[in-house]
Amino acid sequence: MIIHVVQPGETVDSISEHYNIPAYRLVLENGIINPDNLAIGQTIVIVQPEILYTVQAGDTLESIAVQYGITPMELLRNNPYISDREVLHIGETIVISYQTDRTKTIATSGYIFPHIEKSVLKKTLPFLSYLAIFNYRATSEGEIICNADDTELIQIAKDYGVAPMMFVSTITEEGIVSREVTYDILSDPSVRDLLIYNALDIMRTKGFYGINIYAETITYENINAFSEYLEKAAAIFHAEGYRVVITITPVINIDTPNMIFDKIDYSKLSQFADAIMFSSYEWARSYSYPSLIFPVNVLKRLLDYSLSIIPSEKLFLGITTLGYDWTLPYVPGATEATAITYDNAVQIAAKNGIPIQYDEAAQAAYFYYENIDGTLHIVWTKDARSFDARISLVEEFNLQGVSIWTVMRFDAQMWLIVNTQYYIEKVMGIDR
Repeated sequence: MIIHVVQPGETVDSISEHYNIPAYRLVLENGIINPDNLAIGQTIVIVQPEILYTVQAGDTLESIAVQYGITPMELLRNNPYISDREVLHIGETIVISYQTDRTKTIATSGYIFPHIEKSVLKKTLPFLSYLAIFNYRATSEGEIICNADDTELIQIAKDYGVAPMMFVSTITEEGIVSREVTYDILSDPSVRDLLIYNALDIMRTKGFYGINIYAETITYENINAFSEYLEKAAAIFHAEGYRVVITITPVINIDTPNMIFDKIDYSKLSQFADAIMFSSYEWARSYSYPSLIFPVNVLKRLLDYSLSIIPSEKLFLGITTLGYDWTLPYVPGATEATAITYDNAVQIAAKNGIPIQYDEAAQAAYFYYENIDGTLHIVWTKDARSFDARISLVEEFNLQGVSIWTVMRFDAQMWLIVNTQYYIEKVMGIDR
């Protein structure tokens, strides 16, 4: 795998000629939305195919997979653009395998909201081991509110060999974590017990594989209470064969250029959970200092600390796909950032003729631009180099896998990198 950084004067055709890969494949595999106007500094992932196949009359995904001794899931990972189609097109070329040296199998988890587009979901599921459905809110009384019907999503996940996980949080309808609800739950054993049995009832009824408990508000003060709650919950859930996962947002000082995190003793939780996912979810952080959320240098410090108290095989690395666009000058507590995808960032840079820069320490892309009214902006985002740097940490630190916030849109470059570095575990009976 090569990550090509677009240079001045380069086009899709010139890059295609240089690497001897058809231009249309570069566009397909990378999800390039600006093929006629590349941005300087934009990344393009180059992976040479090992075996190609031209579709014949009567071919199906299953028949081609049998012919080459692979699974339909592998074909869909190598050709995600065919995932939402009913039929293959006669004469089209599909990738049977890429030239890779992958040897390690990892687990992957992705978070969705119930309103995800089905076409995006079906493109993404071949790359996932677990699917966390962000749809359940705990109350101070121990009740669980379901926001939308997710029955179809659960079944689609299972059809693709992906384990659906019930994601429970104390996040309000406005998208804010309620510390009051968390306190009420942890301080009252009867509320904790009711919450546990309500969750168990939902998992039984809907056919979930397990539960993913969102624990953003873990502090030095409540870690013991949360550990007691988790110990009882895990004993009950495990007794019925359910997987128990904790998603933690580390407490980080984000109002300064040098991020620091609280060194909380998460080992108390790892005794009871099957996996711990460290992630930084940014909807509540749009007023933070302009920088990439969780740069790699900070992430490595967090992993070094975490692995001193948590077995590496229990840890998932959280990766966020969004970047942010800030207006300048930055005023702490007042300057609000706008969430932005990498594709959006590339379009802004290409439209304004601005080169995308790269910060090696943070492993993140950034650039400045002026709006039409003359307002200065700075954009921080993740490109293919950013994803590669983070995904490589899974092998470097021998982690269980990665969890992606969110998979509400299909990120072709990110999944191409994952697919060429690792085999993906399928826990629901469909192998790799």
